[in-house]
Order: sequence, then structure tokens, then C-alpha cells
Amino acid sequence: MTSPRNEPTIESRRVFEGRIVNLRVDTVRMANERTTTREVVEHAPCVCIVPLDDDGSVILVRQYRKPVEKFLLEVPAGGMDKGEDPKAAAHRELQEETGLRARRMEPLSFFWTTPGFCDEGMNAFLATGLTKGDDHMDEDEDIEVERVPLSQVPDMISSGQIQDVKTIASLMLVFARRSTVNKTIRGSQSRKR
Repeated sequence: MTSPRNEPTIESRRVFEGRIVNLRVDTVRMANERTTTREVVEHAPCVCIVPLDDDGSVILVRQYRKPVEKFLLEVPAGGMDKGEDPKAAAHRELQEETGLRARRMEPLSFFWTTPGFCDEGMNAFLATGLTKGDDHMDEDEDIEVERVPLSQVPDMISSGQIQDVKTIASLMLVFARRSTVNKTIRGSQSRKR
């Protein structure tokens, strides 16, 4: 099997600059020597957070997403400021969207959200040791916070109640680390007694 080759860029032109995204059109040379164009949405790096409370519930946010014309149930998430450390951004976004602070913020993974047309990279974190702080939602956000038992998450994903890919990916990463998560919950519960 021949390994695929990269697509060298011959020309790149920016066709749109926005507040959140830019759009560029690259002319590239394919492996067969033909040229074609690729439309690329440029987006700053982001973070998403799975906040898990001591009772084994995950804190999710419900918000309206105009591109799909639906309210979606999601993990808290947001863009990183230029030069901002991913963990610092995760702490900031968690507090902004939920009003919660985390004593522990553990990296889960990094993934590309939609690499077929966008360069957005997502740093996923698990937040535990949650305490109440103040929320500081952005002016253009209207978010409702919901607690969901972690045990209900797989059914919510299969039934379509959770449809956001960063949410599905990061929650499944938590399930992949389930033994660590269970120890965290048990440890927090024993400290309460």
C-alpha cells in the first residue's frame, strides 16, 4: 500500500476575516500532480471541559446554536486567548459558563474538531473538586446549566439527546478513564463523611 502524500500549497488567499473565524482558499498540488482548491476555515485553538462533581454527575450547558438552529447540550467550552495556556483557558471557561471552579484540571486529550475543512484544535480536560464561584458569561451567550448523572450519558448520546461532537468525544474519553474517575468520586465521597 502506498502511503498518502501531503498537498503542497501553491497559492493561498484569504477571502473572509471575521471575529471568530477566517476563511481562506488554498490552491494545492495533489499526489497525482493535478491542482485543486481547498476551502479552509481558520479558528483559534479551543478548550472543552468535562466538569464531574463529587456525586458522579457531569455539569453540562444547554445553548442555542444558530448554524444548526437547535439548542444543544454540551460540555463547557470556548476559545483560548492568544498566548493563553490551555489549562488556564479551561479554568476560565469553566467559571465563565458554569460559575464553578475546579481544584483539579486534568488533560484528557487533544483532537481536531472538523479537519475536513477547519483547523480548530480542541484541548479536552476533566475538572474535579468543583466549588461554586461566579459566572461571567460573555454578552452574546445565553446558557442554561444542567447536572446529568454520568451513568445516563451513553444513553443520551445513543438517543440523540447529546449531538455535539466535542461533548461526545470528551465524555467518551472520561469513560475510557472510568477507573480513575471512580476513584476520584469515591475519594471525594469518603472525605465528606
